[in-house]
Amino acid sequence: MDSSAPSSARARFTDVFKIERAEVPVVAAGAAMFFLLFTGYFMLRPVRETMGIAGGVDNLQWLFTGTFVATLVALPVFGWIASKVRRRHILIWTYGFFAANLTGFAAAFVADPDNVWIARAFYIWLSVFNLLAISLAWSVLADLMPASQAKRLFALIAGGASAGGLTGPVLGTLLVAPIGHAGLLLLASVLLTASAGAALWLHRWRDHNPLPQEETAPRTEPLGGHPLSGATAVLRSGYLAGIALFVVLLAIVSTFLYFEQARLVAETFPDRTRQTQVFGMIDTFVQTCTILIQIFLTGRIADRFGIGILLVAVPLVMAAGFLWLAFAPVFAVLAVIMIVRRVGEYALVRPGREMLYTVAEPEEKYKAKNFIDTVIYRGGDAIGGWVKRGLDIMAEHPALAMMIGTAVALGWATTGAWLGRQERLREKSLAASSAI
Repeated sequence: MDSSAPSSARARFTDVFKIERAEVPVVAAGAAMFFLLFTGYFMLRPVRETMGIAGGVDNLQWLFTGTFVATLVALPVFGWIASKVRRRHILIWTYGFFAANLTGFAAAFVADPDNVWIARAFYIWLSVFNLLAISLAWSVLADLMPASQAKRLFALIAGGASAGGLTGPVLGTLLVAPIGHAGLLLLASVLLTASAGAALWLHRWRDHNPLPQEETAPRTEPLGGHPLSGATAVLRSGYLAGIALFVVLLAIVSTFLYFEQARLVAETFPDRTRQTQVFGMIDTFVQTCTILIQIFLTGRIADRFGIGILLVAVPLVMAAGFLWLAFAPVFAVLAVIMIVRRVGEYALVRPGREMLYTVAEPEEKYKAKNFIDTVIYRGGDAIGGWVKRGLDIMAEHPALAMMIGTAVALGWATTGAWLGRQERLREKSLAASSAI
């Protein structure tokens, strides 16, 4: 047997995916962290969507507002944890708290499975959890990798999220009958705990493979500051404020389409079981397309053309999509636009957005980033929800909302282009400083 065959196979693998041999373990661990997190989340997501429709499409804005209020309550709690806990343990403590929450909801579902207020509370909780938990996972990666490495590896690592997005709905469909909703929540708690273990391994990997300019002490110490320092950091920094505006515009675009999806799905598929199946099929198709793009295209695009292209392409496509939906408001058109938006967001926008934080300060990577990803994002959701509802009431046809969505998407693209330029300037500045 030719002993050089395994080596040549590894060489081809690293060449195809543009990673160095020493980086393979960290890519695997990062992908595992996201896979476990997203598998647990996507097991529960279709149930949440059906609960939202069951509460009345006309009342969705109240759930979005409730989510925003819950996010405002959660932010100081997270800020306190981030101020007091060593940087490398912020995710561990937060995920442990969320795992305990899942166990509590599981007990509540067993005790009173038909309680509508427990269902609404879970809808809101899951909407807060998914943003904060995902944001924290990206914070760890932005903390451990420089911008040059992130451009090559972030999309590959994000492929673990897409794989989890594929596995989660399948597991949920297969297991909901034998173990029930409470069982799914307990399984998600176990997966979340395992995801925290993968994050801890990543920190240990960086300890053994320090960056040339890195001091190891800061990650072993708390960030300090006050619980709301993430918000004040955004107010002080034009760069972070630009990211916040980008996220608000993204959230408004997503909310406009989400409300239109709820309306058209409710009209097209009156049966709740069929609604859940439709949401599950869309999730499966989206994650399949996303993982292929993440693995084979995103890193190459970012490395060759920069982050800006990742932040601009999808908003421009969405501007055209809103125009199409304005003139053809049917479910088939919406399904295409929703799939394109979600694939583009997961495969291009999200990795690009997270790369912006690789040139930020440590406190910005955790506190400011999570303030933007939770409070700012859910605030954009709430604004978008009420604006969309108001437009639907005032207008006999939703085309007006779609035309406004076009304008918002164009503003989103402009903001993305500006951020791409600012990130390049910051990266050059950091490279010059480390060379001195």
